[in-house]
This record gives sequence, C-alpha cells and structure tokens, in this order.
Amino acid sequence: MDNTAYLSNEGRYTIFRYGEDSLKFIAPYSLVKYEKIKEWDNGYLVVMTRYSHSQELIEEYIDLIPILKNLYMDSEVFLKPIKKVELSYDSNTNFYQR
Repeated sequence: MDNTAYLSNEGRYTIFRYGEDSLKFIAPYSLVKYEKIKEWDNGYLVVMTRYSHSQELIEEYIDLIPILKNLYMDSEVFLKPIKKVELSYDSNTNFYQR
C-alpha cells in the first residue's frame, strides 16, 4: 500500500484520506483552501491555510489523534504506515468513507 495520505477541503469540511479510509470533519467557517503542508508528525499536521478573512496565509495545526479516537479507530494502527501527506483536490478520485 502507498504510504501517502491526502488532505483537502470541501466547503466547511476537512478531508483526510489514506488508503480506503476518508475522514471528514468540520473545519473553520472561513476556510477557503489548504495551500501547503509544512509538516507531518505521526498524526499532527502543520499547514498553511487560506481564509476568507485574510489576505495572508495562516499557519494552522490539525491533530488527527483525537479525531480518530472519537471514531473508535486505533490511531497507532491507522497512522503508522503514513510517511507523508500531500494536498489533493482531485474531485475525480473515489474514496471509501468510513
């Protein structure tokens, strides 16, 4: 299996995809788009984000571990094979949504 996960957003939702799993969770109301992934640290993302209220990109942090725990998913098992995260806004890609 590929060791790359993908981050994007659809409206007010953040989408994190890996393998056949797709996590969808609420993002800030003014989120326009994730522009750059600065860091991936086993479940913790640092991203540069564009918001409707700012001309400048804003550094944001996403911690997937509490999200996975709320979904009763084993965060260690889910995150262990992921070595990098890339942005992906390919609307033609079909993903299974858990």
